[in-house]
Amino acid sequence: MFIDRVVVEVRSGKGGDGMIAFLREKSMPKGGPSGGNGGRGGSITFRANKSINTLFNFRHSKTFIAGDGEKGGPKNKYGHKAEDMIVEVPCGTVIYEEKDHKFLGDLSENGQTLLVAKGGRGGRGNAAFKSDRNKCPKVAENGLPGETKRLILELKLLADVGLVGLPNAGKSTLLSVVSNANPEIADYPFTTIEPNLGVVNTKNGSFVMADLPGLIEGASKGRGLGLAFLRHLERCRVIVHLVSMEEENPYENFKTTENELKSYGMGLDKRPVIVVASKMDSPESEEKFKEFKKHFKNKIFALSSLTNLGVQEITDKCVELLAKTDRFPLVTEDNTPEVKVYNAYDSQKPIFEILHEKDHEFRIVGESIERTYNLINISTDEGLMKLISYLEKIGIEQALKEKGAVDGDTVLLCDFEFEYLE
Repeated sequence: MFIDRVVVEVRSGKGGDGMIAFLREKSMPKGGPSGGNGGRGGSITFRANKSINTLFNFRHSKTFIAGDGEKGGPKNKYGHKAEDMIVEVPCGTVIYEEKDHKFLGDLSENGQTLLVAKGGRGGRGNAAFKSDRNKCPKVAENGLPGETKRLILELKLLADVGLVGLPNAGKSTLLSVVSNANPEIADYPFTTIEPNLGVVNTKNGSFVMADLPGLIEGASKGRGLGLAFLRHLERCRVIVHLVSMEEENPYENFKTTENELKSYGMGLDKRPVIVVASKMDSPESEEKFKEFKKHFKNKIFALSSLTNLGVQEITDKCVELLAKTDRFPLVTEDNTPEVKVYNAYDSQKPIFEILHEKDHEFRIVGESIERTYNLINISTDEGLMKLISYLEKIGIEQALKEKGAVDGDTVLLCDFEFEYLE
């Protein structure tokens, strides 16, 4: 079964916690702090594999969870790093975040990789906090949590030429004639219900041709099978537009398909198009072809897959256009990945924000403060004092007062809850 779009969830591993330990041996009864650091959590990476041609395997495997890093041990033993997880996907897979459809990457080449969820850093053990001022620290860091993301995987076929047209325009027949592909061919609409690929070899070169399900009016908005497979045209550099001369109004059919390509967007209307009048072996085809040609300035190719009329001309024209047509980018200005710029001198953005969610309850949020909180091990008195000292240092008390907090109000920071006192 051909599956070209799935939604999956990835969860990278949490970093191992640092250990609080002290060395006590016969020869060293007061050996000092010896808690080791935790190991890094496992990351999740997607890798393109040319031997896979569908996302079928993701129908049942929709959640990928990497292992957690091992906790630090006594005697300065580091915790083991968790093994990274590599997920194989077909070449041509494009990855987005489901939440805001943010573009993450395009795996178009065999062996290409993309890190989608980074494992959490391991926490430092108490041996790392030893200093001249504090020779016996009883504090360690927790490992940072991993990342959880819901991702959209879309397979966009790596084809050079795409065949488009209304159902029964002769697309599958043409593909079967010019390549070794064996698409289903019949005299009823929507014979093709999934894309077919074939390699076309000519004396001037070779290319990959894709036969897509027939388009009908409204395909760009979800009618028929068009919307599900129009994405495969996004990589095609040349479009071969077939119009059957068996139909009553060939030019109207041409305009219907052309409008759907424009409505879909992604620059499909900017690609070079070869217009082909197919089924020239049908009755009255010559008269319809003469009338059809009047609407175009450029050459229109006549095709009969039954007699091989025009087959060589069409494939040669494809090679000619491919030689002078660059690849069209999948990433447009609307979905270009955002590049973060960090400025060491820009301190205008606050590191936290206080939300007044309901009466007598406040929540502290912010990427920086939440990261610091996740690192601090508050299971010890020293760790708890470290957190309190940090909150005082960044001005939490003053900020709560300005928000209107009074004695007895509840303050939340992640899963930590405390009472505000003036």
